[in-house]
Amino acid sequence: MNEVPAAQETIVSMGAMDLIANASFLVQLVLLLLVIFSVITWAIIFFKWGTFKLSYKNTEDFLDFFWSGKSMDHIYTEAKKHPSSPVARVFQAGYVELQRLMEKERQRKGKASTSDPARMVPPESSITNLERSLSKAGRNEVMRLERSLPFLATTGSTAPFIGLFGTVWGIMNAFQNIGAQGGASLAVVAPGIAEALIATAIGLAAAIPAVMGYNYYIQKVRYIKAQVDSFSEDFLNIVKRNFLAS
Repeated sequence: MNEVPAAQETIVSMGAMDLIANASFLVQLVLLLLVIFSVITWAIIFFKWGTFKLSYKNTEDFLDFFWSGKSMDHIYTEAKKHPSSPVARVFQAGYVELQRLMEKERQRKGKASTSDPARMVPPESSITNLERSLSKAGRNEVMRLERSLPFLATTGSTAPFIGLFGTVWGIMNAFQNIGAQGGASLAVVAPGIAEALIATAIGLAAAIPAVMGYNYYIQKVRYIKAQVDSFSEDFLNIVKRNFLAS
């Protein structure tokens, strides 16, 4: 009848840090690995929060300027002021490709590069090159935004199992200690079980924020991708109406 109070007193008197300090080397190694995963996870979460916030703000400002009716040259200059906007970066790629096509058309017609650029329009058949340039730039932006997110997914899926491994190993050591001491009282078993369960707790503490952060930011990436795709279509329509010869 006195085993439970004795076990409680033993665990409370030791404390969590004492339990970790008295754990086996492998359990301590598992705990260290999980703590590292957790620190990196939170660093990614906070870094991505700033990245997406700035991306949204830059994109909103750039789109307001883009639809203000300014010339392509002015828009290109403005786009350089919004380096965190995926849409602005896609526009820059499209603008550079459009200028390349127009310069190629100038050379084909044998006219000086100082001629009126509005008359030096490439044929509509070259729209494929422009589409490819916009598509490539869009993919690059999505890849840039998704950077580090796979680590969150990996942490979310593996951290609980790593913690469980540490728990199983700790419980095995606890039972070995029981055999060595020749007794199976709760006061003997409880500290070993408690230190083993800490691994599972830390594994869950690392995994839960990682899964939530991954799902949250993946939704933001999808939203920005939709913005980029929509802008690319609008940009192509503008180019077809105003810059491409039939």
